[in-house]
Amino acid sequence: MASFPKWLRGAALGAAALAAVVLPGAARAEDTIKIGILHSLSGTMAISETTLKDVMLMLIDEQNKKGGLLGKKLEAVVVDPASNWPLFAEKARELLTVDKVAAVFGCWTSVSRKSVLPVFEELDGILFYPVQYEGEESSRNVFYTGAAPNQQAIPAVDYLMGEEGVKRWVLEGTDYVYPRTTNKILEAYLKSKGVAAGDIMINYTPFGFSDWQNEVAKIKKFGSEGKKTAVVSTINGDANVPFYKELGNQGIKATDIPVVAFSVGEEELAGIDTKPLVGHLAAWNYFESIDTPANKAFIKEWHDFTKKPTRTTNDPMEAHYIGFNMWVKAVEKAGTTQPDKVIDAMIGVAVPNLTGGYATMMPNHHITKPVYIGEVQGDGQFNVVWNTPGTVVAQEWSPYLPGSRDLIADWRKPLSCGNFNVKTGKCGGASK
Repeated sequence: MASFPKWLRGAALGAAALAAVVLPGAARAEDTIKIGILHSLSGTMAISETTLKDVMLMLIDEQNKKGGLLGKKLEAVVVDPASNWPLFAEKARELLTVDKVAAVFGCWTSVSRKSVLPVFEELDGILFYPVQYEGEESSRNVFYTGAAPNQQAIPAVDYLMGEEGVKRWVLEGTDYVYPRTTNKILEAYLKSKGVAAGDIMINYTPFGFSDWQNEVAKIKKFGSEGKKTAVVSTINGDANVPFYKELGNQGIKATDIPVVAFSVGEEELAGIDTKPLVGHLAAWNYFESIDTPANKAFIKEWHDFTKKPTRTTNDPMEAHYIGFNMWVKAVEKAGTTQPDKVIDAMIGVAVPNLTGGYATMMPNHHITKPVYIGEVQGDGQFNVVWNTPGTVVAQEWSPYLPGSRDLIADWRKPLSCGNFNVKTGKCGGASK
């Protein structure tokens, strides 16, 4: 916003009127609070991220109908980082320095989050990250509203071991930080449970990978060697469509080799024929099919806003719903959108989730979440077959990795540390 010349600053009379005449745009800008939306609307991740942009527009619209925030209207600033990881950082910097947004809701992949992290820390911005991730991180400037590994990956493996009797494991992922780190944790966890190294197969493919015939054949062969086998999938983006299609082509049924996915929800299934996939699994903290009054109201609001009565909801949408409501509550609590004060106010904030409980922002900047395992149905929805009895507190640092098992994050003063080593008593006890 332009500033007044020095000679005008001391004028006690007529300044507001003059500003309205000379700088009408600036005056209007002071009446709004800008919210950044940093999601890919093109490229390989658009299949997943476009919906998150839309749900943010809905949440902002609904808040404005309630009277806005601190007496001001909220204004969405939408950018498209186009599934380009360096461009995420560039767009984040633009949102914080040019658009002067109060908070940013965005990113899907961990590589995009890692790309923007230094920008938010340098400029003291606030990022709400709504997608399950690999953990091994806690930043003062990020609020992680998606699941940590112990809120998704570990419970999914426990379910397959206990309920399905799985003995052999295929860890199949897209080749970037989230699958690699999650599978590193899962490999260590499986070995701690007595699984032999020869009963774990790990494979990675690039973003947008489409030629799944050979990879699925390897999975089929690995699963035909006498032990119950399952696939743990951290495949991201539009590569999921040909992967699941090839499973069907090669006749791999859930009763033979079940697949549990961490990045496939209702949105991704909307683009494929799900009938051959019936019985395969996904682990999330929310499903559209969960029958609660809050979820029914959210789905109706979504359909009314998009004017598409069949458009699905999914887990990361709920994470944005929770994160946005937490931010609103923290801003009201702090009485300002100033980042430092909002960051401090966020800890301990609790808001309703869509599954019948409450989400609480913990000192590690992660939220409490229930865990659900759902089976794919023929209509592209999920039937919940298992869930935790209550919410689970996130472990931001994995107890199964030597470099992080002694670390905790606590952003309350006086500790204010994202990787405090409980053995050495020092902050920064391990590299991130």
